[in-house]
Amino acid sequence: MKNLIVILMIIAFIPAKAVTGTIGIGGKATLTNVKMHDVSGEKFSLADVAKENGLLVMFSSNTCPFVIQWEDRYNELKTWADRHNVGMIILNSNYNNRNGVDSFEEMKKRAREQNYNFPYVVDEESRIANAFDGKTTPHVFLFDKNMELVYKGAIDDNYKSAKDVKQAYAKDAIASLANGQKVAVAETKPVGCSIKRKIN
Repeated sequence: MKNLIVILMIIAFIPAKAVTGTIGIGGKATLTNVKMHDVSGEKFSLADVAKENGLLVMFSSNTCPFVIQWEDRYNELKTWADRHNVGMIILNSNYNNRNGVDSFEEMKKRAREQNYNFPYVVDEESRIANAFDGKTTPHVFLFDKNMELVYKGAIDDNYKSAKDVKQAYAKDAIASLANGQKVAVAETKPVGCSIKRKIN
């Protein structure tokens, strides 16, 4: 009995490791029914926002320079997704900035300033970022109607200039998905600021 107590005490003081996952192409989305606070005051899960052809999930933030460069393409991407019957949701997973630049109030302010036309929600304890292994803001994950991953990576190949984009990765993947075609470029390197996540 004494040995058991000692073992339990040792276990209690072992530091918790990060609960992280990763989704490869063809992998299934997890935590799809977790409700998250949206800047509108409503709550949405990934399942709530998904449409007939699938769902685009993007991790983002309020002040990352890469987000600011790409941000004027967010609404256009939502319109493109709608046209192809794909849902779109943006998650802010920056747990460690929650009392500052990525607070809920700052998220609401950012959404108003940029006229966001999509749900912008709080991934409260970075749960979905950790489950998906979201790496940067921005970082795109596109799922098909079965919530299986068909594309992950960058929005396109030029964060500095929309007019100089040569490969619109996310838009091309959405179009292929909607047309029942295999996504030609299924994975690209995400470019952005690291997610200031909660490590569980």
